Amino acid sequence: MKSPDKKKIYLASKSPRRRELLRQVGVEFELLSLRSDPTRIVDVSEDVAEAESPQAYVERVARAKGAFAWNVVHTRRMPLRPVLSADTTVTVDGEILGKPADRNEAAAMLERLSGRTHQVLTSVTLHYTDMFEQVTQVSNVRFAKLTPAEIRAYCATPEPYDKAGGYGIQGLAALFIEHIEGSHSGIMGLPVFETAQLLKKGGVTLL
Repeated sequence: MKSPDKKKIYLASKSPRRRELLRQVGVEFELLSLRSDPTRIVDVSEDVAEAESPQAYVERVARAKGAFAWNVVHTRRMPLRPVLSADTTVTVDGEILGKPADRNEAAAMLERLSGRTHQVLTSVTLHYTDMFEQVTQVSNVRFAKLTPAEIRAYCATPEPYDKAGGYGIQGLAALFIEHIEGSHSGIMGLPVFETAQLLKKGGVTLL
């Protein structure tokens, strides 16, 4: 197995939260953005398969993102580095809540989460030469009971519309969260501890 750059990896994700979290722990990366515009051919489909569980879904999508990005590295003859990919989903009552398309959909999601505990699943993969590793982290998040006015005010901000479940723990929605069990960074979209273990397996030097 060839040695990767001391800290540099490829990140197959458009998420600004994942970029922030990698920078927080000193990981250098180059973005390999995947197309997800529904008006164009997407690189990786994020449609839910029939009868697919939330965990099976998030793990499949994370694997597909990583595999596509690893293929891009080879096809373009890019320098070999580990490829990190991830996917996050929010589920309540076994139903996957994706990214809301509009204000009405965002409000409906928040109404479902209000006063209840839901799950946030983030699956992370690492590809490097003949190595493939994957880990999935699950957190429980309890929302306080939200008033209609709070839901309307939050949905009037830009925050809900690029996030699974229609909220981001690192933003204004922190006001709604009574309790979490699991990983704060995992809820943001990249569980730092678990990701660090994968990167170490891939030979990336941390600290």
